[in-house]
Amino acid sequence: MQDSFAAKLIAWHKHHGRHDLPWQGSHNPYAIWVSEIMLQQTQVATVIPYYNRFMQRFPDIFSLGAATEEEVLTYWAGLGYYARGRNLRRAAQIIRDLYSGRFPSSLDEVAGLPGIGPSTAAAICAFTFGQPHAILDGNVKRVLARAFGVSGYPGEKTVENRLWQLSRSLVPSRSLETYTQALMDLGATVCTRSKPRCPACPLENDCVALRNGRVGELPSPRPSKALPQRYARLLVIRHGTDLLLEKRPGPGIWGGLWSLPETEPDADPAQVCLRLSGQAPEKVQRLPGLSHSFTHFRLHIEPLEVMVTRKPVRTSESPGQIWMPVDDALHAAVPAPVKKILSALILAA
Repeated sequence: MQDSFAAKLIAWHKHHGRHDLPWQGSHNPYAIWVSEIMLQQTQVATVIPYYNRFMQRFPDIFSLGAATEEEVLTYWAGLGYYARGRNLRRAAQIIRDLYSGRFPSSLDEVAGLPGIGPSTAAAICAFTFGQPHAILDGNVKRVLARAFGVSGYPGEKTVENRLWQLSRSLVPSRSLETYTQALMDLGATVCTRSKPRCPACPLENDCVALRNGRVGELPSPRPSKALPQRYARLLVIRHGTDLLLEKRPGPGIWGGLWSLPETEPDADPAQVCLRLSGQAPEKVQRLPGLSHSFTHFRLHIEPLEVMVTRKPVRTSESPGQIWMPVDDALHAAVPAPVKKILSALILAA
């Protein structure tokens, strides 16, 4: 099948692939780079509106490099994996300063930029410069594991190395851009994780997993491990319609975003409020809890509404803190769970 693999995908893509994505039809490395970063662990349908807004606000490397981290994260908020947004800005500054704003064209230089791994770098170089490099994102791993019957969890090094060898051996000498897009599209739209549409696949007659009745078990899942559960309390410290936000530190979850002050579940909210606002709360009440899943753990959030009688002119730890109207906070760079809490407050008002 290796001899006909690329030819079948290229022919299939002509009639069944995706041709109208907003970043297609151009060899602009900046546009392709932004789209590839957004598409890391995020589906196309989710990415498109974020991509359009982001590109309207930051149309080139110079505008992105000149923006503050908060500006970038405001346009990233809701996409998740916020390190991607911070790395985009850092990489834009490196390209501006070291490459005079011209996107580098060698695979090693592209892969050396913050937030760009080997598969993303290969995709950028293929789509932008027509360079013959293999890709291996999650969708491609699934296609190759099923088509060639590769057992084992793709996150294990030996399995991943086998898939890289396969991917490199399949790269065609021509129509590289179409082939690369076809491989991505096949995994995203046909050879999906659940309910794959095997009758619509151009590899149906050659697929090892389909022939052996193993489509449902390949690629092998991550070895079972209980997802850790974490608990946090967020304080909605309010004076009227204004509330107190804190900037999260760069490392860790929600790094660089504005968020509600976080305390340990057993901390005294009155003491925390006194420390942050310089006054004891007038009233403390529990709000509906919510949970949010991350890649490696699930976070259970207990929000407490803490009302104060006045808004301090300056907070105790300014500029890492800010008072902001609830309506404005909804449109700021805040994490998705915080937006849910604030939206519920507005609806309850």
